[in-house]
Amino acid sequence: MDPTFKRFRGTFSYLTSDALEAAVNCALALEKPLLVKGEPGTGKTLLAEALASALEAPLLTWHVKSTTRAQDGLYVYDTVARLYDSRFGDGDVKDIRRYIKYGPLGESFRAPQRVVLLIDEVDKADLEFPNDLLHELDRMRFRVSETGDEVVAQQRPVVVITSNNEKDLPDAFLRRCVFHFIDFPEQELMRRIVGVHHPDVDRALVDQCLSIFFELRAMSRIRKRPSTSELVDWIAVLQRAGVTSVKLDREMPFLGALLKKEQDLVAFADQLAGGKKYRS
Repeated sequence: MDPTFKRFRGTFSYLTSDALEAAVNCALALEKPLLVKGEPGTGKTLLAEALASALEAPLLTWHVKSTTRAQDGLYVYDTVARLYDSRFGDGDVKDIRRYIKYGPLGESFRAPQRVVLLIDEVDKADLEFPNDLLHELDRMRFRVSETGDEVVAQQRPVVVITSNNEKDLPDAFLRRCVFHFIDFPEQELMRRIVGVHHPDVDRALVDQCLSIFFELRAMSRIRKRPSTSELVDWIAVLQRAGVTSVKLDREMPFLGALLKKEQDLVAFADQLAGGKKYRS
């Protein structure tokens, strides 16, 4: 074992499974991007934050959109700012470097120390984006065509890529990543997660909240099942309101913290009125 290799074991506020730790440490050892999938609310984005904290490394975040290109992550040439300055005489417009704005990927290459780079929701972009992205990560360098400057990474960034499974990713992209699917926490792990966020909440209330939470998630007609963050928020508002007991009925307080669609509220009411549980 390399004595300089620092294993990831989660953090105080980010609880992990053995399988997730193994995937992260595999990606660190191989210096390959870690591709993380899982339903919303399973902690994909928070994993990058926890990893940066554990490695004591800066975190750079790149939120991918449908119009995002790999080039955008490297740098953009701000022609609008240069045109504005040329019209109003603010600064030396001949210095093109003033108008080069580096993106998260470019900044990760320029950083003097190792950083953690989160590329969030990669599946939102065009199908060509993932392969273009890995091309840049493989080379670990790029040229700014407007100035001729070449940026070469001093240290390979730790790359965490998240996906919500909105579309299939190219096989070539998958081959060059370490993959992990984060399963939704079972009840005992969820209890530990709640305990991290709300260590002083009465155990009986936590038991009731967990029971209701998993009952809601089991209803097949619920389109957007409540996630971990919504459970944590629900318990927080119950605590602040001084609620000490809850049960699964139409008078359940702060239901809007858990169910976020009108159809789901209707399905919930129908299930209670019908006297049977719609389970998947």
